[in-house]
Amino acid sequence: MRTSVTIPVLSWRAATVGLAGSLLLVASASADENCGLCAKQIVTNSELATCFLDQYDQIAKTGSTAVVVDLSSCASRGVVEPLPSPSKAAAEPDVQFMISRTQLDCLKKKLETPGIVLDPTAIIQLDSCG
Repeated sequence: MRTSVTIPVLSWRAATVGLAGSLLLVASASADENCGLCAKQIVTNSELATCFLDQYDQIAKTGSTAVVVDLSSCASRGVVEPLPSPSKAAAEPDVQFMISRTQLDCLKKKLETPGIVLDPTAIIQLDSCG
């Protein structure tokens, strides 16, 4: 009787592991198209944009389809930021965000656009990147 209880439990576990594995394969195959946790836009400034571009090769080396970008080590420390103008409040820059591989390359291209204005902050749309 003990054997009959153990076999269905093992079969259930195997089926669960198989189903989870299948879901992961489907999720990773379409991660660039449907990255639910990926940012649709980021807020940046010239300092963080320069840091991102400097670290791009290192960030791009990660093997996953979704990339976590952490620029917290780039943010200036001990420097008092200028007060925003009363007419337009500057949004707080994003120093940590998750983007897809496609968005990573797209963000690099957008930040390298000649004449882009990043200060005091700029909102970079990533939902059009795919």
